[in-house]
Amino acid sequence: MNKIRRKSKSRFVIAAFFIVLEFAQLLAVFIILLHFSMILSALNYIFTAGVILYIINKEELLEFKLPWLILFLVLPILGAFIYILFNGTEQTKKIKTDFEHINEIMLPYRRQNFSAMQAMQEQNTDAYLQANYICRITEMPCHENSKVTYYKIGEDFHAALLEALEKAEKFIFMEYFMIEQGAMWNPIHDILVRKAKQGVQVNIIYDDFGCMKILPQHYYKELSDEGINCVPFNRFTAIFSQIHNNRSHRKITVIDGVTGFTGGANLMDEYINAKEKFGHWKDSAVKIEGEAVKNLTILFLTSWNTQSKIKLKYEPYLYLEYPVYENCGTAIPYGDGPAMLYNDFIGRNIYLNMINSAKKYIYITTPYLICDFTILGALQMAAKKGVDVRIITPGIPDKKLIYFMTRSNYEPLIRDGVKIYEYTPGFMHAKNFVCDDMFAVCGTINLDYRSLIHHFECGVWLYNIDAVHDIKTDFTQTMARSELITGKKAKLNGFQRLIRNIMKIFFPLL
Repeated sequence: MNKIRRKSKSRFVIAAFFIVLEFAQLLAVFIILLHFSMILSALNYIFTAGVILYIINKEELLEFKLPWLILFLVLPILGAFIYILFNGTEQTKKIKTDFEHINEIMLPYRRQNFSAMQAMQEQNTDAYLQANYICRITEMPCHENSKVTYYKIGEDFHAALLEALEKAEKFIFMEYFMIEQGAMWNPIHDILVRKAKQGVQVNIIYDDFGCMKILPQHYYKELSDEGINCVPFNRFTAIFSQIHNNRSHRKITVIDGVTGFTGGANLMDEYINAKEKFGHWKDSAVKIEGEAVKNLTILFLTSWNTQSKIKLKYEPYLYLEYPVYENCGTAIPYGDGPAMLYNDFIGRNIYLNMINSAKKYIYITTPYLICDFTILGALQMAAKKGVDVRIITPGIPDKKLIYFMTRSNYEPLIRDGVKIYEYTPGFMHAKNFVCDDMFAVCGTINLDYRSLIHHFECGVWLYNIDAVHDIKTDFTQTMARSELITGKKAKLNGFQRLIRNIMKIFFPLL
């Protein structure tokens, strides 16, 4: 009973209650007006037709148009009303304006490395085309001679992160989707408090929704009292809006501008297997040293200056002398985010470019396999061409519904030659692509609609760098601990296929 009472008083429950109440009030007004007169009813149908035409003409993936159009067929007037309510808010306009303003200011700090791009074009056309897409669309420079170290497990990442934080002399930036007090966060927190007392500037962003159930409501104030600058990303308020869908799923640490980390691991105990939730937790991360860290700094500063009232200047964190690591290949850390802010589906298209350019193999680890028809089709086509396509997904699910949707995509992929493995010891959370011993991506971007379309994400594209081989080795070792799924085991019955196909229609909106 006490547990139920505590949950009923939680910030999430209270906010959700007011959102539902707000929607119910607007719906009641709508229904009253709808039955007020025949003229008003006719106007409502004209309004719905206008919304339908707007969606049809909108530059957007078909997967996003289809669920709304189906909703309009089932609820012709109410559906249009929900669409307008969900998509037209001042909050959305404000964050878009702030984001565009900061991006414009940032342009001088994103100077491209044209000599590196030219050398890549002469050496490897596939590499150049992939890198050129990332640099043009994200306006992030590519970097040679930066050192990248791959960590195949959360425990190794945690140890390296603590060691690097201890060396901080000027500033520490951290942006994470989830932070929870415990064995992973507490030693990090102790270092941050100590460093702040020593005069090191410490700035932290955590996602407000991601941490709602695991951190005290005003935890950012507790950190501020300890000398740590902190802001929750996209604070969750009791307003019915699509903006609540746009979370910061990024995992970024920047230390003095010359050392950076990114990857799949949040700062919670299960990520270092200090607490078991879904068997053994398999994750990954990379440490970047050198000039390529600049891209992660830009991503953090953009997030900070769109979320905090206290704006940071750019010069002290971006005009630095970087250590040089010779003959270390190419690295491009990059960011991705909601379609309303970014010009392209960046994370999705980087994955597509890798799949389509693969000639020998492409190996993928992902917690969720709920991607759009284009990515699924590209994987099938690659396998049909004779490319060795292998995917490792979780053996123990964290969310049963998502697990069902992941497994529901197995059958057509296996039929066309894709080999799918489930990580038997537990939950696979790493988001890695590795291809042809040349290319790899390690980051935060899952193969689901939330990551590919709605969230703020980040990753690092790697070419001709030692970490690529480390990611491949990790994949083959993990594959040996995983179960190969056969076509018979992946087969769905008629009812399961029906449920899958219905859910596929509406998943892009979730």
